[in-house]
Amino acid sequence: MRATYSFLMSVKTATRSPLATARRVVVKVGSALLVEAQTGRINQSWLETLVDDLLRLRERGQQVILVSSGAVALGRRELSLAKGPLRLEESQAAAAVGQIRLAHAYREMLERRQVTVAQVLLTLEDSERRRRYLNARATLETLLSLGALPVINENDTVATAEIRYGDNDRLAARVAQMTAADCLVLLSDVDGLYSADPNRDPGARFIHEVPHLTPEIEAMGAGSASEFGTGGMTTKLMAARIAVAAGCHMCVAAGRPLHPVRRLEEGERCTWFLPAASPAAARKQWIAGTLRPAGAVTVDQGALRALLAGSSLLPAGVTSARGRFERGDTVSVLTPEGMEVARGIIAYSDADALKIIGRHSAQIPAILGFRGRDELIHRDDLVLLPSFAYEPA
Repeated sequence: MRATYSFLMSVKTATRSPLATARRVVVKVGSALLVEAQTGRINQSWLETLVDDLLRLRERGQQVILVSSGAVALGRRELSLAKGPLRLEESQAAAAVGQIRLAHAYREMLERRQVTVAQVLLTLEDSERRRRYLNARATLETLLSLGALPVINENDTVATAEIRYGDNDRLAARVAQMTAADCLVLLSDVDGLYSADPNRDPGARFIHEVPHLTPEIEAMGAGSASEFGTGGMTTKLMAARIAVAAGCHMCVAAGRPLHPVRRLEEGERCTWFLPAASPAAARKQWIAGTLRPAGAVTVDQGALRALLAGSSLLPAGVTSARGRFERGDTVSVLTPEGMEVARGIIAYSDADALKIIGRHSAQIPAILGFRGRDELIHRDDLVLLPSFAYEPA
């Protein structure tokens, strides 16, 4: 009877878990979990169970992105670098050596299970400079749509001190933000957030859920106690601020046990950080809240009716464009009478938009010389203004 009750409770917990209901999941693995402290080699048996967990998510229709540390830790062993902090150039050299071993390990495990794995290396600039952000996002979206499992790491080989994340917690949060993920799981050598450092304060209280990131919560951060890791609880709280602002649930959980993701669904203790809105809603709020759109496009009556019905904006329905804007900027969408009906993230610069407005999407490659998006503004990047009320003549 006890076993049956335990099973039913674990099923109930999994059903309600943001991890179980997410459409897209980002999982981050720290170096302290992936690399054995004694040997400096990949913890093969543990990694096998993690891969099993990730494929279990994929089998039930969820998209999965893995953010993995470990390249520097693996490379420093091969280069016989001493323990302790590394100089930037030593870290870059270790990453260059270790990245090959890390990529090979993932490729070997995943392709054995008939899953295509892709390696994506990012720097801080890839998430903060608009053009590089859009290119990285498009690459990840395409990989996911083609059924590949992206494995992401910071590009330590070329990153300088000024353009580094410095830890993969914040990198994982930026990836979750970039891809509109519903759930971010930070697997670490700690099982969650405490009111104080539990290694020093036996009375430290475990925090199961954080509905709001208050100054009191942020003050609970502490340094990392692991040999290989560069991030502590402070970086996880920074990651939480990025993730929840993007509408993404985030949890911090102990990753050392075998099958760490499955154990979360079975009710393993962790700390959940809760967003106020879904990723789509958070993105729409951000678009609508743009104080100064970079430009504007005017649509005809047919395009206006399509927008009000929830469609994307195609070039054929646009009659004019004004302002200076680049791909990825927010622009206003105007009715034939000049009223602002919507705002959206445009897929073309003003120079290219002027060439294709009024034309069919199939003509875009011949006009511009490259194949861009069929939509000038995709419906996922478009928000109707709530104050707008339009009755066409």
